[in-house]
Amino acid sequence: MMASVVKHSTPAAPGLLGIVDPPTRPPSAELLGRDAPPTHFLFKIESFSSLSKASIERYSSEKFDAGDYKWKLSIYPNGNKKENGQDHISMYLALVDTTSLPASWEVHAIFNFFVFDQVHDKYFSLKGGEVRRFRAMKTEWGISRFINRETFTDPSNGYLVDDTCVFGAEIFILKRARKGECLSLLEEAVTCNYIWKIKSFSNFKSSCYQSDAFVVGDHKWRIELYPRGHAEGQGNSISVFLQLESSSLAPDTRLFVKFMMRISDQNNGQHSELTADNHFGPSCLTWGFRKFISLAKLNDPKKGFLVDDTCIIEAQVTLLGIVATVS
Repeated sequence: MMASVVKHSTPAAPGLLGIVDPPTRPPSAELLGRDAPPTHFLFKIESFSSLSKASIERYSSEKFDAGDYKWKLSIYPNGNKKENGQDHISMYLALVDTTSLPASWEVHAIFNFFVFDQVHDKYFSLKGGEVRRFRAMKTEWGISRFINRETFTDPSNGYLVDDTCVFGAEIFILKRARKGECLSLLEEAVTCNYIWKIKSFSNFKSSCYQSDAFVVGDHKWRIELYPRGHAEGQGNSISVFLQLESSSLAPDTRLFVKFMMRISDQNNGQHSELTADNHFGPSCLTWGFRKFISLAKLNDPKKGFLVDDTCIIEAQVTLLGIVATVS
């Protein structure tokens, strides 16, 4: 786009950001020039001096599109004195037509302003660009001292030739595809002990069984038992897992839990137990031990884990915190 007002990016340039270089045009480490014009908007002004003569403090372009949003480029030909821009040209970028955006909208963008050197056929801008946060309370960002007026109006520098100049803008939107999470640790961890006494263990012929539900921190849990083992534990161990009921979990939430699984030695008190900590959520409702205890050890009468065809499995579950997904 160009504007003239006409609508429509590396050597150094003098005078930008108030840096006034002599006519010999020594290179500046802060400024970059390029052959390609700005990608999104060109702003050509003919009879530039007439803006000052007419006491035009600020001139704004028509709306233009960049990154699925609408913008306006504004120029202060004599500088924005409210922001210490006297004796300079000030440039600003504003996000417009925001009424259609969702509540609490934010647009993160990197933008650059350009001025065209008509003598050397180069577009000059400041080195790099910072991420700016456009939102309802701050819809405009800019540079109050973009280029020194004395340098700008010197025809030998090429910025103002035959009272004509060209400015430009590029805008790159940072899409918010990322997600994050917030861990809220409980000041007082919530712990529950649940004991599952399993009688007639030898009659458990199905692959999987579940205990009754028990509650820890307003969430329902169950012990899940594979009496003949699961996965690599199949045929050689019993497998024991802790399972969270999904219906008791809030959306976009996971639970940070530490738990212990124990099978009781009913004769000698030499219990066998394993501990773990894990995040329980929609993608991981069940976690535990595939090789909790070997079948040989379970069935050894000297060990006391299976007495009168009864075994006792205990779960100690401690809720440490809640993890919420944020975007």
